[in-house]
Amino acid sequence: MTETIAAPRYITYVPLTDLTPADRNPKRHELELIIASIDMHGLVEVPVVDERTQQTLHGHGRRESLLEMQSRGMRAPSGIVTDEDGGWLVPILRGWSSRSDAEAEALAIKLNRLPGEGGWDPREFAEVLEDLATNEAELFDSLAIPHDEIHKMLGQVDPETLPGGGREEETPLLHLPDDGDRDHELSPDDEGRAPHTTCPACGHLFNPAR
Repeated sequence: MTETIAAPRYITYVPLTDLTPADRNPKRHELELIIASIDMHGLVEVPVVDERTQQTLHGHGRRESLLEMQSRGMRAPSGIVTDEDGGWLVPILRGWSSRSDAEAEALAIKLNRLPGEGGWDPREFAEVLEDLATNEAELFDSLAIPHDEIHKMLGQVDPETLPGGGREEETPLLHLPDDGDRDHELSPDDEGRAPHTTCPACGHLFNPAR
């Protein structure tokens, strides 16, 4: 399959209100999480526009979040340029053109779906979470990772293969906790407290907000 327009990719700035959504976009978005991320880190991943349709191909969640931020009177995040009237100008990636609506919709799904298909390396994931929880609590909280997801991921890591664990030079083998593993469950004394997960790297109690 060849592209209709053989053009280099380039970034240009357009008014936020001129960024047109696709006619159909089945992807749902957690706008409050996206807004919080953009407010903390700025706009890092720029939306993509299809040259053939002049519609947003990728970045609908960022578009909606920026519109909501602007309507709330929030400051313009880094990565956004303001015009002389205070309007927000958004960087977009241009230069790609679809051959048909079907191709545009197929690629839109791939751009949203494929990055998460590889999953996470449980051992490195545990190390990063431990470092963030210990040294950068605000950044750890901003991840908003559900408790059960952290619990499942950390349950696959042999703590002895993590730094300081005694067997960290060995190739880590994943394991799943058996049905009798109750280490992370709440005891009667924990009634009313938020659920927690113990990091296998250092014993830190993760108490995710979500």
